[in-house]
Amino acid sequence: MWELAQRVKNVNEAIVSVGRNKFEISWEEVRKTLDEAVFERKFQYSCHIKLLATERKDLFTHMRGHGKMITPNRVLISRENEPDIFVDTDYIILATGSRPSKIPNIPVDEKIIMTSDGIEEMKDYPKSLVIVGAGVIGCEYATIFSNFGKTKVYLIDRAEHILPFEDDDITKMVSDNLEKHGVTIHHSAQLKRMEIVDGEVEYEIESNGEREVIRVEKALLAVGRVPNIQNIGMEELGIKMGRQGKHIGDDDTQTNISNIYAVGDCSGRIMLVNMGEIEARHAIEKIFDNKTERLSYDNICTIMFLDPEVAAVGINEKYCLDKNIPVKIVKLDYSVMTRAIAMRKTEGFFKIIVTNDDEMKILGMRAIGEHASTAIQAVALLIKTGRGIAELSELIHPHPSIVEGVQECVRMLLNKSIFKSSVFKDKLACYSLVNGIKIPLQRL
Repeated sequence: MWELAQRVKNVNEAIVSVGRNKFEISWEEVRKTLDEAVFERKFQYSCHIKLLATERKDLFTHMRGHGKMITPNRVLISRENEPDIFVDTDYIILATGSRPSKIPNIPVDEKIIMTSDGIEEMKDYPKSLVIVGAGVIGCEYATIFSNFGKTKVYLIDRAEHILPFEDDDITKMVSDNLEKHGVTIHHSAQLKRMEIVDGEVEYEIESNGEREVIRVEKALLAVGRVPNIQNIGMEELGIKMGRQGKHIGDDDTQTNISNIYAVGDCSGRIMLVNMGEIEARHAIEKIFDNKTERLSYDNICTIMFLDPEVAAVGINEKYCLDKNIPVKIVKLDYSVMTRAIAMRKTEGFFKIIVTNDDEMKILGMRAIGEHASTAIQAVALLIKTGRGIAELSELIHPHPSIVEGVQECVRMLLNKSIFKSSVFKDKLACYSLVNGIKIPLQRL
């Protein structure tokens, strides 16, 4: 959906400026494309599973049903219209996923008031849509529907800024673009009431001591996700939540029952597809390969499908300020990157954070702009290996490419760049951050 919406937006930015009518895509076409993509991926997996079950019956068995742990070594599988099956096993891995969170006293029917489970089942674009929650999912859907240009979008933000966990320069750019495309953001707003009235959604918010009642066609709740851990035998077996009470599998994917592991969304730790796969692989390696190296969560790569897209790995500047971590930071604007200039997509920047010492080990990176997600992988590798930035400064990057900006960033930190932040102040920044104070680094 995001890819389609971005294409529609990009086409319209090009043709409307020369006086042509806006390009539109029907919701039927959106659904058709979405269904085809989902089917293609699911078909690949289902075919592989069936072939594996046929060719390696000695190693692999696949069945559908509801699983429940009876003992640490026995699982009951309940199936529709078929007898129950008991499976005896040495190890169990819980990988039951998650579902959208809901809000008490708000009636979710998945047709008028929806979660992300129901929004893709709509029959047409809603004329107006309110989104509750200004985290990643809420902002992604606000981006999608505003870019299609068929829906008036309202976004309820409890905090002062959207994406409250991210740096202010990231949130400002995303917020400005949402508002530029017609999104109304209710900042610092408390949702007092939401109900279905005459087949539409009526909601009441309070912001800065004032209340406002607004009527829209549909609503989307985007307030996080909860693990699917009900009725799988956890309570009966005494599987405990982790040290902070937030997730299971707290000891490196292992639960307090040594032969039972929890991975992916159901562990409640980091609900990302790539993290779920890594955790699952890690658990298997611990079980069958006696792996002792603990899984690291320091170099997790994420993409936020916003406008422009945001990619992240490691810590950000906000975290450094909150924890008073002394660091060096470099920031490079897209407007000085050759590929961005060629694409006419010069909105965005790279920001890299390193240790405040001569080694300058990379701690984190934020990228916002076109192709941002292609730029963070090398940085993630250096974070995992605990290496400094010297290798990146010497690596020959493809030209012209967005990733060249990474090389220019580290050259600025090393004071080897042709660009000097002291000259190009509106495009570049290079500074240390100590006790919350920014100190310019680069010299002529």
